[in-house]
Amino acid sequence: MSTFAFRFLVAALACAAALLLPLAAQARGYTPQGRCGDYARLDIASPAGTCVALLADEAEGLRAPRRILEVAPGRYWVVDMGSWEPRRGRLLEMTLPTDGLAPRRARFSVLAERLDRPLGLVIGPDGKVYVGESNAIWRTPVPAPGGALQRETLIEGLPGDGTHPLKELAFAPDGRLYVNVGSDSDACRDAARQYPLPCPDRAGPTPRAAVYEAVFAGPERKLQSFKPFATGLRNSVALTVLPDGPAKGTVLQGENSIDYEEVGQPPEELNRLQAGRDYGWPYCVGNRQAARGYENRYDCKATEAPLMLWPAHAAPLQMITGPAGSRFAGQLLVAWRGHQPPGHRVVGFKLDARGLPAGKPIEWLAGWAPKAGVRPMGRPTGITVDRQGRLLAVEDFNRTILMLLPDAGSAPRQ
Repeated sequence: MSTFAFRFLVAALACAAALLLPLAAQARGYTPQGRCGDYARLDIASPAGTCVALLADEAEGLRAPRRILEVAPGRYWVVDMGSWEPRRGRLLEMTLPTDGLAPRRARFSVLAERLDRPLGLVIGPDGKVYVGESNAIWRTPVPAPGGALQRETLIEGLPGDGTHPLKELAFAPDGRLYVNVGSDSDACRDAARQYPLPCPDRAGPTPRAAVYEAVFAGPERKLQSFKPFATGLRNSVALTVLPDGPAKGTVLQGENSIDYEEVGQPPEELNRLQAGRDYGWPYCVGNRQAARGYENRYDCKATEAPLMLWPAHAAPLQMITGPAGSRFAGQLLVAWRGHQPPGHRVVGFKLDARGLPAGKPIEWLAGWAPKAGVRPMGRPTGITVDRQGRLLAVEDFNRTILMLLPDAGSAPRQ
């Protein structure tokens, strides 16, 4: 079998396995436990004085929600990837009811369909919403309620094949846009089960396993350049830029590391990205240690060391900074989706005197292990904090949208 055929087969099998997620049985295992505000309450551990509300699930037609963002007061846009099969994604608008009997449910309308494995969802400095599909990035003004989108394609021809086709987006304060272009494979192992050096993903002027930088100019923000910013990054779906403070403009990346079978290896990473730097994949993992297959073949000390090490298999799938004026201010918030014990939770890291995340994680949504007849394992894939300072989370596998609310009732269950 040729290398191309082998890679195609691996990618096809990965996609087939992933397709089982949204096509599985409808029941997702949550049983409401009373009320959380005007919504059904779920038994998910949260800080004292709070509770976790269920806003929507498959009953509202959710298939695989991955991102959520408040684009105007009371109007939330949701990226629903649909599945790993191309052209199954949708962009939805969600509103929360202000009347009716409890438990209330969110309401949805469809803004766009047949999107190709969409993920990135951010508001740019021009006030427009930018959307990242697997092979393209486009933007649109926020229309009046019920109005049509005005899509403008900015970047096309991005690689949409392989193991990591999703495009996360993050704006810097100066208007530069950073884009994830994930690796084609897990560890760059070829058809002969060898580890080539150099890895083909890293070759040429347009490598994969990189974060790219887009520069715009002029009052209409026309694209001026799009080029690699940092390389050696397996899959940067957790990507953000610090908006203010001593480290304003710092690009942070949560690395989903190579998949070893061991529970504790290798660690995930939080990286501080700098232009032109190499962060090691697939040759190095963790704190510049040689990856399997590349022992004594690559100088990992020449790569950049992580800012922090996170638990293995935590699977960081989104990062945001807590907005000023909210209880999350001064924190980096991260959705850890992983199925191993360190995963399935939403955590925060306080920003230190340097303006960088440090210390132990603060658990905002935790204790999310499966509990028969009560809840499934948590699978948070996206988070946001709205204008009222409320944390929202979406789960792809469980097809839910959740909100952390003040608890007027009993203490949260553990």
